[in-house]
Amino acid sequence: MLALDAMGGDFAPSVTVEGALRARRERGIEAILVGDEPRLKAELKRLDAGPTELRIQHASQVVEMAEHPGQALRKKKDSSLRVCFDLCKAGQADGLVSAGNSGAVLAGGLFVFGRLDGVDRACIGGTLPSLGGAGRAVLVDMGANVECTPLQLVQFALMGEVMARHVLHLQRPRIGVVANGEEDGKGTDLTRAVATALRRPEAGIQFSGYCEGKDVFSGDFDVIVTDGFTGNVLLKTAEGAVWAFAQLLKQQIKASAVATAGALLMRSALEQVKRKVDHEEVGAAPLLGVQGTALVAHGRSSARAIENALASAQEFAGFKMEADLAKAALKAATLL
Repeated sequence: MLALDAMGGDFAPSVTVEGALRARRERGIEAILVGDEPRLKAELKRLDAGPTELRIQHASQVVEMAEHPGQALRKKKDSSLRVCFDLCKAGQADGLVSAGNSGAVLAGGLFVFGRLDGVDRACIGGTLPSLGGAGRAVLVDMGANVECTPLQLVQFALMGEVMARHVLHLQRPRIGVVANGEEDGKGTDLTRAVATALRRPEAGIQFSGYCEGKDVFSGDFDVIVTDGFTGNVLLKTAEGAVWAFAQLLKQQIKASAVATAGALLMRSALEQVKRKVDHEEVGAAPLLGVQGTALVAHGRSSARAIENALASAQEFAGFKMEADLAKAALKAATLL
């Protein structure tokens, strides 16, 4: 059973309810809709849902996107997001998904779930499409921590390595630190300190050096490590580039009858490529370093993205990575 912040996101609650209903009908995923009960019931009625298809947990408040994350989570104890965390903490849900205020999701992970032993900072570990390896690469941090210390980045790297082994099923993930060149002298004092630590034999990992922007999707790295500011910019740039490329492709196809015919012949291949690069296929990214399962979905998530986010949350909860993540965090402190 999962808890869904049904009021979180730009298009909630219509898309969140629809996404949860699709996950229930098509994949058998059980989710509790958390939010304003009258509005949620109205959405279920609109979608012709049966009275027992989805459970509703009423929450009278909502954490808005512009609110201070920590303060909102503390003051709004009956917010849909806080109630999701409380359901998980009470053992009534195995994990939660929210497309709302990502900072508040992080705050909930810290204040309600609590950090794993040895973890200095929790982070967001998502995945990007990759041309090699498992076809995806872990990017950590995706936006939780704007400014980081060497210890925190080393912990992110080792926790990302754990995620790559469990989620991507890679025995020896190749780890890279984002920098402005591949030479050892490139980067900043921060990235050089992190690289030095990760190169130590006692790290027990496969460190592959610096990862330039051009290498992010190359398949040369399975775990890409950076601070949350750079990671979020990288993520949003990738999303924008994919969208722009798709628009350019559509324009060229419409401009030529020959191109239109070719696109029809390539339709299956183009659909496969689209699924590989579309962030909605994954749906959400997990918090790493907290004592529980919490996934952050895109604020503009569609019903399909919410459905996939719930599937990702159910899968992630089943990996039971907490012990390995805690070991990784403790090991990081010995490398600096």
